[in-house]
Amino acid sequence: MSIDQRKKQRERLPLISMAIILAGLILLFSVTFLTWWSFMPTSDQDYPKPELTAEQKTITIQLEEDVRYLADEIGERNMHRPGTMDSTAAWIERRFLEMEFSPVRHTYQLQRGVYSGRSADNIIVEIEGTEKPNSIVIVGAHYDTVPHSPGANDNGSAVAALLSLAECFRDNPTEKTLRFVVFANEEPPFFKTEDMGSYAYARELQSRGENVTAMFSMDGLGSFSDEPGSQRYPLPGIGFIYPDKANFIGFVTRFSDMGLMKRSLKAFRKNAEISAEGVAMPGIVPGVDWSDHWSFWQHDFPAFLVTDTLPFRDRYYHSPMDTPDKIDFERMTLVVEGLRYVIIELGSNR
Repeated sequence: MSIDQRKKQRERLPLISMAIILAGLILLFSVTFLTWWSFMPTSDQDYPKPELTAEQKTITIQLEEDVRYLADEIGERNMHRPGTMDSTAAWIERRFLEMEFSPVRHTYQLQRGVYSGRSADNIIVEIEGTEKPNSIVIVGAHYDTVPHSPGANDNGSAVAALLSLAECFRDNPTEKTLRFVVFANEEPPFFKTEDMGSYAYARELQSRGENVTAMFSMDGLGSFSDEPGSQRYPLPGIGFIYPDKANFIGFVTRFSDMGLMKRSLKAFRKNAEISAEGVAMPGIVPGVDWSDHWSFWQHDFPAFLVTDTLPFRDRYYHSPMDTPDKIDFERMTLVVEGLRYVIIELGSNR
């Protein structure tokens, strides 16, 4: 072999190595994904646009009223806009008081950047369990928005859903204790930092040694469409297995919490009148850890996300056009009803 041939061979070696590594990663992901899919196949039901009952219409009216107050009356809600976080927290407290709860503020100090030294508040209500009060199920949603967005879907929809769910269980406790927590500062610049309200709260739960058996965060519950191609995904190939219509709600988690999510998804599918899809993937996949459940993962609590998938379908995500008129309140009502059964399942002594 000539010197030139040896040189060319050496030059090709890094490319060959990279190709082998890439092929291995693709194979690993494919096997992992197909294994997951075999355990949790996609929903085979495609529900039509709902005709709501009188009771469901009552829920819809309250959901819309709450979202409109957050998005229209308060609007942009973040620490960049002075007073809006305080006014939102006060409004959430008033809504809980109307339901005859006794809301508690969890106040924490921010540690980073220009907001270092300032405080923020999470709002909490608790419904004590009837048999295992020291076992806790947490339902969470963040109340802040990105700058310049009224945040109707992100995340007024989930705050309204949390209020509705809390009211449902006020006089119907489960065997385990339920905590409904509305979190501050999920959005940038606090996103995935210790200054998230959910991070500060999860850290305190861990330090107290509390037994959190399940947590789910809700983030974006109101964007739906029956148009083909309206649903997108963070990785190529997923769309070959999952629906291309944005007419379902998503359950998302990491591999280690797959069992918790499967159990929750099963309860939802059994009782809800809207499609639901579930997936477990590594946190490096875009969207998997994009909400307050991430904070609970950092403190070794089991958690998952319930979402309409936000940027993968919502054209108005993080924009000034995230307004109440874009929300499908009828389908959102069906999501809330389905989540009641998820809470019943997670709150049971099993």
